[in-house]
Amino acid sequence: MATEGQRRLIRLAEAAARKSSDPTRHKCFISYHHADQGEVEEFIESFGHVFIAKALGVSDEDDFINSTDTDYIMDQIREKYLTDSTVTIVLVGKCTWARRYVDWEVYSTLRNDKNNRRSGLMAITLPSIANYSNRQLPPRVADNVEGDELYARWWKYPTNDESLRSFIETAFADRTAKADLIVNSRVRKLYNSSC
Repeated sequence: MATEGQRRLIRLAEAAARKSSDPTRHKCFISYHHADQGEVEEFIESFGHVFIAKALGVSDEDDFINSTDTDYIMDQIREKYLTDSTVTIVLVGKCTWARRYVDWEVYSTLRNDKNNRRSGLMAITLPSIANYSNRQLPPRVADNVEGDELYARWWKYPTNDESLRSFIETAFADRTAKADLIVNSRVRKLYNSSC
């Protein structure tokens, strides 16, 4: 069950998607912290025609969240939110790193399962934290963007459609070309951290 904020983002995404009929657009899952809702809405309004936004984030309203079976939860995230998306975009705000749902979404993004293939992964810094350091990245994302050989990329906020299209295309290609570089061994976050 979607929250009001998620429903608003879904309406924005649908309106933005109607602005373009480009058949090369990728289906992207948007992972974010609800405290950044305004900036996420702005991102979708500005760039939602460049990609097809799929479901937008897990919430406490989801009926599977209270399960004690973490594999079941990861399967549900993959089935309900990531099915048929090819790239996950993590919009990084001040406290995104602290959210367990973001960690779960990224964990599910990086794995193949019986029904779904892994997705490409990319992070974009929101304008409100443009001058912050890498400690703002969710740890599982940081595991995949640091070092010489990396699976994912961390980008500054795009300045135009073409730069975002290029970011997404890179993440899409890397999901197969760099699959052997995925780091997804970190213990899944059980609770939100203090921010």
